Amino acid sequence: MDLFGVSMVVPLLNLHVRSLGVSPVIAGIVGSSYGILQLFSSTFVGCWSDVVGRRCSLLVCILLSALGYLLLGMSTNVFLFTLARVPVGVFKHTLSISRALLSDLVTEKERPLVLGQFNTASGVGFILGPVVGGYLTELDGGFYVTAFICCSVFLLNAGLVWLLPWRETSLNIPDSGWSLDQKHATVTIKSESTLQGAATTPEARRSGRNLRPPWVEVLSALKDMKNLIFSALWDVFLVRLLMGVAVMLYYSNFVLALEERFGVRPKTTGYLISYTSALGTLAGFAVGPILRLYKHNSHMVLLHSGALTCLLLLLYSTTNSMAMVVLSSTLLSFSTTIGRTCITDLQLSVGGAQASGTVIGVGQSVTAVGRILAPLLSGVAQEISPCGPPSLGAALALVAILIMTLYRPPFSGDGSERLKRE
Repeated sequence: MDLFGVSMVVPLLNLHVRSLGVSPVIAGIVGSSYGILQLFSSTFVGCWSDVVGRRCSLLVCILLSALGYLLLGMSTNVFLFTLARVPVGVFKHTLSISRALLSDLVTEKERPLVLGQFNTASGVGFILGPVVGGYLTELDGGFYVTAFICCSVFLLNAGLVWLLPWRETSLNIPDSGWSLDQKHATVTIKSESTLQGAATTPEARRSGRNLRPPWVEVLSALKDMKNLIFSALWDVFLVRLLMGVAVMLYYSNFVLALEERFGVRPKTTGYLISYTSALGTLAGFAVGPILRLYKHNSHMVLLHSGALTCLLLLLYSTTNSMAMVVLSSTLLSFSTTIGRTCITDLQLSVGGAQASGTVIGVGQSVTAVGRILAPLLSGVAQEISPCGPPSLGAALALVAILIMTLYRPPFSGDGSERLKRE
C-alpha cells in the first residue's frame, strides 16, 4: 500500500515541476532537496527506531509522510512544491524501518529470502500505482488528485499499524554483539540454533543499557554510524551509492524522455512502468533460488546483476526502437530487484544485526546522497540529450562493477571468512 501510493506520484514529479515553468537544471536542484533531507534524517530515524521500537517510529513516519503528500496536492508553484517535499524527505523511511523489523524477526540464513519476499510485496504496489497516476495526470488537475489519493493511502496505512497485532522479538541479537567504538567493526557469528535461543524483546534490550535517556542512545548510535562508514563496509556503501545513482538516473526522466524520444504519452508510460513492476515482483520470488545456485554468495550475485544493469542502461540509452526500450526495461526489473536485495544482505552480513536499524539507516543515508546527486546530474545531462541521464548511469554502474571486482570480500554467505580476516 505504501508503494502503491508513492508510485502514483513519484514518476510524475519531474513532469509536474517542469509544468510549473522551470528549466531542467532548476528542476534537478528542487529534486535534490528531497535527497538532502534524506541524507540527514535516514541514519537518525534508523537509530531512533532501535531506541524507541519499530511500531512507534513507523507510525510517526507514516503520518508525517501523509502530511507531505497532502501539501504536495496543494503545490501550485515551485515554492510550495519544495515545501511539500520537506516532511516526506525527513520522515519517508517506512520501508527502512520495515526492513529493520524483518531483520529482527528472522535468522541470518533466512534473511535474504525474507527480504526478497518483502521486495516482492513492495513491488505489487508498483503494478497498479503508475497506471492510476498516469491515467489521472491526463485529466484536469489530475496530479493534485493523485497526491491527495496518496495521502489517503498513507493515512489508511497508519490505521493498520495502529490496529493490527504487533510483535517485536529479535532472533538476531548475539550475546557479545558487535562494537563500532573500536577501530574496525567486528562481527560475532553464531549458529542458527544459537540465534534462535538468543531472542530478546526491544524492552529487554533497552533495560540492559542502564536506562540511558533516548537522546543519549541516539547520539551514541550516530557516533557508531561514523565508525561504521569507515569500517569494512566502505566498499559496500560505495557500490550502493554508484548503483543507486545509476538506476535513479534511468528513472529520473523516464516519463519525459519517452515523450520526447518516441512521443509516448504519460498514460502509456504508466502501463509500461506497471508492467516492469509486475516483473520486478516476480523477480523477488527468484532471489532464493538464485542465491542457492550461487551458494549464498551475495557478492557474486550482486556483481553479475550489476553487470547486467550496466549493459541494459547502455542499451536503453542508444536504442531508437521502442521495442528495445521495452526489452531493456523488462530485464532491468529483474537485475535491479535482485541487486537491491543482495546489497542489503551484504550490509547486514558485514555490519552485524545487533543494531540493524542503524546499519540500514546508514545505507539509506548513502542512498540519500544518491538522491541529491541524481537530480542534479540528470538536469545537466538532460540539457545535452534526453539520453544523457541513462548514459551517465551506465558509466557509474561500470565503476561500481570495477570496485566489486577489485575489492571482492573473502567470504560467501555465512561471513566466516570475513570474521577470520577481522
